Amino acid sequence: MPLIFPSNTLSAAGGVANSCRFNDGDSPSMTKTLGTPTSTKIGTFSCWVKLGNITTEQSMLGAYADSDNRHHIEFQADHNIEIFGKAGGSTDMNLITDAYYRDPSAGYSVVVAWDTSQGTEADRVKLYVNGTQVTSFATETYPAQDTVLQFNTDGSTIAIGRNQGGNYADGYLAEVVFIDGTQYAASDFGEFDEDSPTIWKPKDVSGLTFGDEGFYLDFEDSADLGADVSGNSNDLTLTNLAATDQATDTPTNNFATFNPLYQSTFHATSRAILAEGNTKWTGTSNSTSQNGILSTLGASKGKFYLEAKWGGTGDATIGVAKDDFGMMTAGTGGLQSAGWYGMNTNLSATGGAGIAWWSNNVATGDRGSTISSSDIIMMAIDIDNSKLYFGLNGTWEESGDPTSGATGTGATSTLASDTTYLIACANYGYSTANSFEFNFGSPAYAITSGNADADDYGNFEYAVPSGYYALCTKNLAEYG
Repeated sequence: MPLIFPSNTLSAAGGVANSCRFNDGDSPSMTKTLGTPTSTKIGTFSCWVKLGNITTEQSMLGAYADSDNRHHIEFQADHNIEIFGKAGGSTDMNLITDAYYRDPSAGYSVVVAWDTSQGTEADRVKLYVNGTQVTSFATETYPAQDTVLQFNTDGSTIAIGRNQGGNYADGYLAEVVFIDGTQYAASDFGEFDEDSPTIWKPKDVSGLTFGDEGFYLDFEDSADLGADVSGNSNDLTLTNLAATDQATDTPTNNFATFNPLYQSTFHATSRAILAEGNTKWTGTSNSTSQNGILSTLGASKGKFYLEAKWGGTGDATIGVAKDDFGMMTAGTGGLQSAGWYGMNTNLSATGGAGIAWWSNNVATGDRGSTISSSDIIMMAIDIDNSKLYFGLNGTWEESGDPTSGATGTGATSTLASDTTYLIACANYGYSTANSFEFNFGSPAYAITSGNADADDYGNFEYAVPSGYYALCTKNLAEYG
């Protein structure tokens, strides 16, 4: 299958500026009531999806009158894609892929195109993932010829991010297109890169024929995320979505998040809880596991900046870890293995409260400021000079100067060289639940000031040090 490059840095004619972040715990959705469609049998749905929660059923598109008359397109909990429908209480369509889709580190392009008037049943519903048509299914039941789907039914509710029964989306949706009256192919929404022919990238869709009930959501207006920019004015009504759900994590610039596939395997039943597009980490309170986790993106060179809002009450850790870090097999399941560098909130320290610095899993003995819930931690990672800096609420700890280069003024740790680093966090105290809301540049919480890096990527509370950049694929291609 063609690769959606996790470090997709390619500029495209349809370069994507924004996505919408869906958090399933909020029961988010966008809905509208369909009017009289251009066609009762033909249409297309396309979107780009970067998964957050990968353990639940999540609907990209739903259409329904009631529980007996409904159709949807969704990721299943076991990572298949399902296209399913009922009419009069009986199943009239059921396609389930035998391929699995569970990568949370980059986006999937999903296109479903239907024309139930076709005589050949396999032509009535076509699924494309990452530009290639899926032709192998574990379950393969096509609708009967001339079936009227709820996607084309006057008076049905059309929903983005849910189906009739819920199954709320979790992650990032971008370039959401609903077509009324035309069965398009994947090539109408994306293209393979000329120089890297295994890379599928989006292209401009504004010239497509949307039909009377079609719409196009580009999410570029944070005050109106449901705005239809197709020219139809078929705006959708938002439920449990806000301006802070507008994201810059897109198919053409992928930001780091935390990776649910890359967390401690020790006591797996008590792993951390991820939310807000895998940017909010909440450690579970227990006596056996420290809920360690690593990021989707890392770097082996360059200088990168990020922030994290702390929401805990006890000891927790944040920092960087080598890509071969032993957390995955460590007995504690936390950040207690050689290869991690960072800070500990250290509120219960016997030697006095205050942030404590760690280098290669060894405490330095130094202490910084006392941290409180909702404080903003700043982290500057200078891989080129093997230095790590921390700040709190706009002030660098230890009188640090991240721009000091090899001098390393105020650096809290000296990193090992010639390795790749990922962002890491964990509970340090077993019995205390903590949380971090990470801002890799596309925050899920409100920013009061707004600061981007020198390439105009990211949205941070505090100024990005000169020469440092947000941890996203555009920057990794140039600096990482």
